[in-house]
Amino acid sequence: MTVQVADETFIVAAPEVVAREVGDPARWREWWPDLDLRVVRDRGVQGIEWAVTGALTGRLEIWLEPVGDGVVVHHLVRADATSGARPPRWWRRRTVAWKGHAHALKDRLEAGREPGTPRLDEPHDRDRRQG
Repeated sequence: MTVQVADETFIVAAPEVVAREVGDPARWREWWPDLDLRVVRDRGVQGIEWAVTGALTGRLEIWLEPVGDGVVVHHLVRADATSGARPPRWWRRRTVAWKGHAHALKDRLEAGREPGTPRLDEPHDRDRRQG
């Protein structure tokens, strides 16, 4: 069975900050514990594409698109399900799990920022706005 998933999450943070998080291999194991990933394209601040094996065989990509004072994190999966990935319940759990990880990243990177205000790039910006 071929699986295609597309998801987008907007994060109010500098592209370099989000790219640093996405580029951290420790996060990959947390985000996709049932997949083995091999980087096929590291685009720096524009994201990463992996070849995946495990519960899926195919491609997984995070494309980072700068928009305004933030970044749209595009999560794209194009793969074939293996015997461990039994649709549709398995896919629902995986998709919901990814969205949880994306929102946790958003919450952490936007911590201290009031909705509707510009992003906080430096610690002194937070002090100035909170004071």
